[in-house]
Amino acid sequence: MIPQARPPYCNQLKGESCKSPTGSQYATLLFSFVLVSIGAGGIRPCSVAFGANQVEQRNTPNNERVLEKFFSWYYAATSISVMAAFTFIVYVQDHAGWKVGFGVPAILMFLSALSFFIASPFYIKQKATMSLFTNFARVIVVCIKNRKVALPSGELNLRYHHISGSTLCEPTNKLRFLNKACIIRSPEDITPEGEASHARSLCTVDQVEELKSLIRVIPLWSSSIMMSVNVSQGTFQLLQARSMNRHITPGFQIPAGSFPMFIIIGTVIWIFLYDRIIIPCASKIRGKPFSVGVKIRMGLGLLCSFLAMLVAAIVEHYRKRKAIESGYHDNPSGVVHMSAMLLVPQHLLSGVAETLKVIASNEFFYSELPKSMSSIAVSLSGLGLGVGSLLASLILSTVADITKRGGKGSWISNNINRSHYESYYWLLTVLSSVNLLYFLLCSWAYGPCADQGFSMLKDEGKDLKEEELPTVGNVGKNGEEKSKEDGV
Repeated sequence: MIPQARPPYCNQLKGESCKSPTGSQYATLLFSFVLVSIGAGGIRPCSVAFGANQVEQRNTPNNERVLEKFFSWYYAATSISVMAAFTFIVYVQDHAGWKVGFGVPAILMFLSALSFFIASPFYIKQKATMSLFTNFARVIVVCIKNRKVALPSGELNLRYHHISGSTLCEPTNKLRFLNKACIIRSPEDITPEGEASHARSLCTVDQVEELKSLIRVIPLWSSSIMMSVNVSQGTFQLLQARSMNRHITPGFQIPAGSFPMFIIIGTVIWIFLYDRIIIPCASKIRGKPFSVGVKIRMGLGLLCSFLAMLVAAIVEHYRKRKAIESGYHDNPSGVVHMSAMLLVPQHLLSGVAETLKVIASNEFFYSELPKSMSSIAVSLSGLGLGVGSLLASLILSTVADITKRGGKGSWISNNINRSHYESYYWLLTVLSSVNLLYFLLCSWAYGPCADQGFSMLKDEGKDLKEEELPTVGNVGKNGEEKSKEDGV
């Protein structure tokens, strides 16, 4: 909109020489990218945790599926917005120009921010505390300092420093070496007010348990990286679609770049079927509320990701054989007599896999990590996606370098009919199967989730009376924590 903010218009197709942008113009463009990155980094993880805080009721047993439903429909809404961006916004940009194309999202973001601040007084807000990463570093440093200090034996809870009013009076026995960070070595370590005399020399039980909880979920988190690697194969699927018959009718064909939309379609369809049909029907058959555990859903997501790569390998095997039979061995632009709709199943499986894994992972991390780590919990899935994208590039470059040694043709080349994309898909299939076994091992080592206690009692058909609730999940009457009743 501002002519001075960009180079003058030129038409390269007519041979016109284009003027390069100045330093200030280029800096303006990069600054906008920086703002987008900062905004996305603040909105994506925090909005999920913030929304969950509004609907979650941890002390209400009848509300056990509210988090699962919230994460599911949040993900569905995000998928629909992506679909709108790739269709409506792109259409506006193509037909109305970039000014309107960028203006529409800018107006939508302004309205979104405005509505957020107008409704701000009605939100449940968590008070900000010290940086968790600072606490993690402090625990590690203090633990190293106290490495020669013996752990207290017996029930000497007074030997551990805990916050007044906290439900955690002593650390758990898991990762016990970290417990040394909260040991009170002498009375001088604590002030009369119950605070640490030197914050850098003594941590609280809560700080130690926060670090423990993060360490414990890392193996399960790492199992999602391989699925992100599988999702990052869009370029190959684009080449496959271009070389196949994409016609739906004689006069209409699906653009090759539109096939990833089937991933989003699979996402929305699965969420609707699961939340509106499968769960209600299963609950009606059992005669009581039914839900699938988060770790089971995570495992099913990895299984679907494995099946997606298996289907992709089989389809590419037959596509390549068909291309060679048609004489397209040296013609990568040749279109084989094979419907591109055969690519749809692998995209739908990828959509279901991503939906199952991401939603269940968000719910798992949010439920397992302390309340103070909510934003970190829901950002772990996004972090896994980023790591998976980097790992996908590393695997791709490694495979390309190894397979072209000795003068052999690389598995990865521009000529899709000379390459061995089917072998690359088989490699990803094998890696996905190994990753699935790795997840099962990590799931077994992790043990039961924090929210399984009440579900197990309910499944056994035991009716919990109101006076019995304090023994389940530290919940007392009217949803109050047991620690408050006991005056801990």
